[in-house]
Amino acid sequence: MAGHEFFEPADRKRPVADPTAADPLAAEESRPSCDPAFRHGVVVGFDGSTSSERALAYAIGMAHRSQSGLIIVHVANRLPTTVWAGCEPPVFVDVPDHRTEVLGLELACADYLAEVPWILVERGGDICHELEEVGREYEADAIVVGSTHGIVGRLFGSVAGRLAKRAKRPVIVIP
Repeated sequence: MAGHEFFEPADRKRPVADPTAADPLAAEESRPSCDPAFRHGVVVGFDGSTSSERALAYAIGMAHRSQSGLIIVHVANRLPTTVWAGCEPPVFVDVPDHRTEVLGLELACADYLAEVPWILVERGGDICHELEEVGREYEADAIVVGSTHGIVGRLFGSVAGRLAKRAKRPVIVIP
């Protein structure tokens, strides 16, 4: 049952708990639950890069050995747009990212994904936050990411390093 794709819009609204409500978690319960076939699965960040392909290969093997589902997450780009009128904070604008569709087609044609059930989830925002959020929603056993190579990762901190510091579940970094 491989090749499931469920795209979520990058600008989807997340439920916010009502501070006046008696039960602040009531808003969370109204959110539709994720597919139970993928609960306790393996989350992997994927953007088509060489390091994310290695992470995907490791995550496939991990999901196969644990007989669980694979949740492939692609985080779409968000660009900060400065608002020059007064001292307003920057606004983040979602840029249409057709890369998820291309990645989805590539993954659907991949023979190596035939061994495990998988879904492709698109999110928009901070990569670390979104990977951890998907891991929480699916109660994932682990999050697998590729390491960042290059000067950008050294200057601003790698996704893997930031995720390992803040995640509430195991993070596996593949070199």
